[in-house]
Amino acid sequence: MANILIVDDEAKILRLLDLQLGQEGHSTSTAATAELGLRLLQQQPVDLILTDLRLPGMDGLEFLQAAKRLQPGVPVVVMTAHGTVETAVEAMKAGASDYLLKPFGFDELRLVIDKELDVRGLRQENQNLREALRERYDYPNIVGRGPKMREVLALVERIAPTQTTVLIGGESGVGKDLIARALHQHSRRASGPFVKINSTAIPENLLESELFGYEKGAFTGATTTKPGKFELADHGTLFLDEIGDVPLGIQVKLLRVLQEREFERLGGTKTLKVDVRLIAATNRNLRTALEEGTFREDLYYRLNVVPIDLPPLRAHKEDIPELAAFFVAKFARESGKPVRRLTATAIAKLIAFDWPGNVREMENIIERAVALSDGAELDGPDIRLDLSPAKRPPPGGALLPDGWTLEKWEQEVIRDALRRAQGNKSQAARLLGLSRNAFRYRLSAMGEDPGEDG
Repeated sequence: MANILIVDDEAKILRLLDLQLGQEGHSTSTAATAELGLRLLQQQPVDLILTDLRLPGMDGLEFLQAAKRLQPGVPVVVMTAHGTVETAVEAMKAGASDYLLKPFGFDELRLVIDKELDVRGLRQENQNLREALRERYDYPNIVGRGPKMREVLALVERIAPTQTTVLIGGESGVGKDLIARALHQHSRRASGPFVKINSTAIPENLLESELFGYEKGAFTGATTTKPGKFELADHGTLFLDEIGDVPLGIQVKLLRVLQEREFERLGGTKTLKVDVRLIAATNRNLRTALEEGTFREDLYYRLNVVPIDLPPLRAHKEDIPELAAFFVAKFARESGKPVRRLTATAIAKLIAFDWPGNVREMENIIERAVALSDGAELDGPDIRLDLSPAKRPPPGGALLPDGWTLEKWEQEVIRDALRRAQGNKSQAARLLGLSRNAFRYRLSAMGEDPGEDG
């Protein structure tokens, strides 16, 4: 049963609709003018509005638009004795859900009302499901309530249930591994294995055997058969970090696995089938690697189906207080220290820093501060930032301003080029002697919008 507002300047119709809908079990309120109807809407929410199009003073279309502003989700059914196609189209454009031509029977009215209430119920149910999904997609180890991180997490929520290959980009220390784990944990593969391999942490001559495994006798020291990471990740997720450093020879095999879901172990002849979702990550500009010939173009497009670019910490400093509090609680719990909070001075010091090492650097600094603390709070002097790289003058004299890093200097040059080009990205790229793609990548790494010129 619903709360229905009826607006009509004919007293007889108001009384009749009020009586009939009341007998159906609905709660009704009536208004002879649009102005009175708006006052009633300001006083209480309704589930449906029935309104005539021809009203004294403010007409029905104006009332409909004003009602939608007051209660955006409410369905509005318009009633008119001047039923033309143009009138109906005009009403629907203004936001009406349906219309009835006078005179109409009560059975017809009941059908329209029931339909609109059913649709409203479905929309509410859909909203409840979305809220339940938001609660389900909780990321306890990922801190970020600012707009940039919310965009990232919204994308994770959308693509996690799919089988799509994902390429995560961003500077070192931004948390690419956490995003990869979130994609796995909220996918249909969550009950399967999550296997991580960092290509830079393994010597080049061993990387192939680590990924694809080897047969007994494949090389000196191969005394047994060993499965590779792809086999271990079967029916799960393989996270390949620093994909940009994988040698070209191994890139060919990776491409085959992505295309055909099969490979052979090193020294073997038997073709093995696997069901693995690959998530790759890099802190390099793979576009530049393509131009340099160090990365295969066909593999790049296979990997880059859905790119997720994580912003550097300096691009979402609004998340620093919550991140710092998260790390304080974590390390206080692990170390048994009594630290519970940071002072405003300590937080201000963290926000003022540029964080070239991003979240990982902050984590290390907070861990050190908690380990050396002996009180319940961390103050400014407890936060010992590593400023030595910026203070150390380069050989032959200072090439950078005191306290600046090369990265910060490059960003300022890019911003200056944009100012000179009056915001035109293509022109700014030409001023710097960069390709448009290289310039857009640098903008993205800075946390700026890399989109095309408008």
